[in-house]
Amino acid sequence: MSSIKELFLRHLGQTSPFPVGLEIERAENIYLYGTNDKKYIDLISGIAVSSLGHNHPKIVNAVKKQAETHMHVMVYGEFVQSPQVKLAKAISDTLPDSLDNVFFVNSGSEAIEGAMKLAKRYTGRHEILACKNAYHGSTQGALSLSSEETFRQGFMPLIPGIGHISFGNENDLKSISEQTAAVFIETVQGEGGVRIASKTYFQKLRQRCTETGTLLVLDEIQTGFGRTGKFWAFQHYDIIPDIITAAKGMGGGMPIGAFISSQDIMSVLQKDPVLGHITTFGGHPVSCAASLALLEELQSTRLYEEADKKALIFKKHLVHPKIKNIRHLGLMMAIEFDSFDQVSKIIHKSMELGLITDWFLFCDNAIRIAPPLVITEEQIKDACSILLQAIDIA
Repeated sequence: MSSIKELFLRHLGQTSPFPVGLEIERAENIYLYGTNDKKYIDLISGIAVSSLGHNHPKIVNAVKKQAETHMHVMVYGEFVQSPQVKLAKAISDTLPDSLDNVFFVNSGSEAIEGAMKLAKRYTGRHEILACKNAYHGSTQGALSLSSEETFRQGFMPLIPGIGHISFGNENDLKSISEQTAAVFIETVQGEGGVRIASKTYFQKLRQRCTETGTLLVLDEIQTGFGRTGKFWAFQHYDIIPDIITAAKGMGGGMPIGAFISSQDIMSVLQKDPVLGHITTFGGHPVSCAASLALLEELQSTRLYEEADKKALIFKKHLVHPKIKNIRHLGLMMAIEFDSFDQVSKIIHKSMELGLITDWFLFCDNAIRIAPPLVITEEQIKDACSILLQAIDIA
C-alpha cells in the first residue's frame, strides 16, 4: 500500500518539484507534530496565518458551534447571516469611520481581485500602479500587479494598464496621475523581505492620491490583525486608505479574506452591472465565526501590543557573525544572510532540529520569522537556540 507521502506526490497538484514534504499529524499553540510525534516550533504561522497559534480553543469552539448551527446556505450577499454581519461590524469598529463596508471573500488573492475591480469601477479609470518586488497573490489579476517576470512570463498576456513604482521612493510618486485608478501597495513589503517605508513616504503617497483622485489600496493581507504591533499596520503611519485588503491572520486558520472600503465606494458594485462582484463561498459562516472569535480575543487581550517587545527578544538572542541584518515591524521579521545557498541550508537544518522557518519569494537571502503572536519569551529563547545551532552547522 502506498504511503501518505507517496499519495501526496501522486494525487495533489504540486507547486514545485521539491515540496518540503513534512507530514503533519496535529498542531497546538506554536507547535506542529509530525510522524512519531516529533515536535516542531512553528516560526512562520503557516505564513502569517495562525496568529493565536494552532488549535486555539476559542476558535475551535466557535467553529464547532457554527458548524452545528449551519454552514453554507446561500451565495454571499443574499441572505442575512449572523456570523457575517457580526464580523463585518467588528472589523469596521477597528477602522476609521470611512471604512465601514466589508466584502467577504475566501483568500487574499480574491480580496485583491475584488479591490482591483472596485477601484476601476468607482473611478472609471483603468490604469493601476503597484510596487516593484511586491506580492499580492497568484491569480491573474493579482499576478498582473507583480513586477517579477520570473513569475509572470509563463502566463502572459496578463491584465494591461499596470505600472510599477519603487516602494518607499518619493520621487516615483509623480507617476500617480489623473489617469490612475488606484495605487496598490503593501503596508510592509512581505515577500520583498520585510521592507518598511517611512511615515513621511506614506503620508506623501496619501496626499498624492488625494490630489489626483486616485484610490489608495493598502494590502494588509500579511500585516493586518496585529502582526506588526498594531491591529492594522497603516496605523503606524497616521493615514487612512480608501480600500484595505485582508486575509491570512484574520481567520485563525480558517480560509477567509475581505476587501474593505466606504459604503459610497462599495455601492458601485450593486449596479451597472448588478452583481458587479459575486462569490459563492465568500464569508462562509464557519470561517466568519472563527474570525470573529479571533478578533474578539485579540481585542480583549491586546496581544498584538506585545509584538514589538517579542521581536526585540528575538533580536537580542539572534546574534551571530553570519547574520548580516534583522529587519522587523512587530513580529514580521527578516533575518538576512549572504546568500540563498546559506539560507537554504539553515532552513533545512532547522527543520531537522525541530524548527520551521522559510525564505521570501523576492528576497532569497533572508529567513522569515513570523511566529504566532502567543509565543512566550521562553519559547522565543528555545527557538533562537535551535536557529543558532542551525546557523553554526550551515
